[in-house]
Amino acid sequence: MPALAQKSFDVATFDRARVLKAANQYLSEKPITITASSSPRSAGGPHDFFSEADYWWPDPKDPNGPYIQRDGMSNPDNFVEHRRALMRLSVQIPALIAAWKLTKDKRYAQHAAMHLRAWFLDERTRMNPNLQYAQAIHGRVTGRGTGIIDTIHLVEVARALEVIEGAGALSAGELQGIKQWFADYLEWMTTSKNGIEEREAKNNHGTCWVMQVAEFAHFTGNQELLEYCRGRFKTVLMPNQLAADGSFPQELRRTKPYGYSLFNLEAMAMVCQILSTAEDNLWTFELPDGRGMRKAIAYMAPYIRNKRAWPLKPDVMYDAEWPMRQNSLLFAGLALKRGDYLDLWKSLPADSNVEEVIRNFFIRQPVLWVG
Repeated sequence: MPALAQKSFDVATFDRARVLKAANQYLSEKPITITASSSPRSAGGPHDFFSEADYWWPDPKDPNGPYIQRDGMSNPDNFVEHRRALMRLSVQIPALIAAWKLTKDKRYAQHAAMHLRAWFLDERTRMNPNLQYAQAIHGRVTGRGTGIIDTIHLVEVARALEVIEGAGALSAGELQGIKQWFADYLEWMTTSKNGIEEREAKNNHGTCWVMQVAEFAHFTGNQELLEYCRGRFKTVLMPNQLAADGSFPQELRRTKPYGYSLFNLEAMAMVCQILSTAEDNLWTFELPDGRGMRKAIAYMAPYIRNKRAWPLKPDVMYDAEWPMRQNSLLFAGLALKRGDYLDLWKSLPADSNVEEVIRNFFIRQPVLWVG
């Protein structure tokens, strides 16, 4: 639990009915891991996560040749089954563990444990702890650093694992085995060519690398990496991504500037939520020129409240689906004591059936993070 969790707003009471409705639905669903599907285009094996870069398409001039890019336009024929399986895990585990946290009903924790064993422990169905083959591009690369963004869906799973430790649904040995999986993945993220490439990304990919490393380090107790991520937030993310007005220029230049701005803000907020301590509060940290999370939230909040005021062109896809109940508002509202942010958060839709929204709205159970 973050050291700065506030008691001024009872998230558990507010979200209880929504959490239990979802968790009750998931109690009857069996685990589906990446070994349930495969693609002939993957260079990896049955336990290797595989995905294809969204915005790459067959070349009309050379249909069998290397794919070409169309920014912001997702190719519906790409292989996405592993990503779907991971998203399903990231929807179900947090809901089940949140329900256990609220009720202490062991059915929820026991069902979550079944999924966790399948994904991280069972030799027949587990996923290998790397993303070597993520976001491949046909005819160009078998995997890329940018693919590491696909495991943003493990961030809330890791937080749920921290909560489930007290449920008795996993043995000490099983918990240690899962922690070892995340420790191995952290090692790969921080030392591999793809991992280093993603770390150095100048936009939301770089933010999401820090967010993932921070939470996985939090779960595994890696203090060195936690401190590294705090430093990176202050010396790399904030100086290089945030403009004087609080916007993210790297996101504004994309073909989906509104959605990408929200996405990066959510990831930045999660970095603050994971890493802030009483002694080192990233929510109130500011650069010498005044740039910091206060400005980032203040820039987007009016456009979340009134999207019609957004000054740029609409996103080329899924423009109507945003905003959602952005957790940056909740966490900033609590950390910065801004009741207006909390009220805005309460007014927004919490859930969506649109796959693209599920993919880009990756923190869905705030009760795991506060209170």
